[in-house]
Amino acid sequence: MIWAGADPMLIDPPGFLSSEPERVSETFSRCGPGRSRACVIDGDTFKLGQRKVRIIGIDAPETHQPSCPEEARLGEQATATLRQLLNEGPFEMIAPVYGKQDRYGRDLRSIRRTLPNGTEQSIADEMRESGLAHRYLGGIKPGWC
Repeated sequence: MIWAGADPMLIDPPGFLSSEPERVSETFSRCGPGRSRACVIDGDTFKLGQRKVRIIGIDAPETHQPSCPEEARLGEQATATLRQLLNEGPFEMIAPVYGKQDRYGRDLRSIRRTLPNGTEQSIADEMRESGLAHRYLGGIKPGWC
């Protein structure tokens, strides 16, 4: 695969094309009035201070301008699920060295944590397995309606 031309939002970067992990230990709320320093915007994006972080490899239902009531419902469910996953304990954010931000200025990061049994948990994989996120396909949206 030619990594230099790859869309950095498609897949997690291999180790040799990854930044050093950034450890995060925060309690996340839902973004909105009176939000905390760490909050979840939707099922694939969250904020840390002034930074917006977009999770690599997934596309969740929209909560802002959903295409139908079902997408709005699933978007709220995805947002709650991401918040729950992020609040399960400290995690690491890893950036691809070949594209650290998307066209909207959001930081692109792979999110993972090491579980007590030594296995790695990918937040993107957890969201896809829950059915509340699709694999990101470079702007092709399979739809939620």
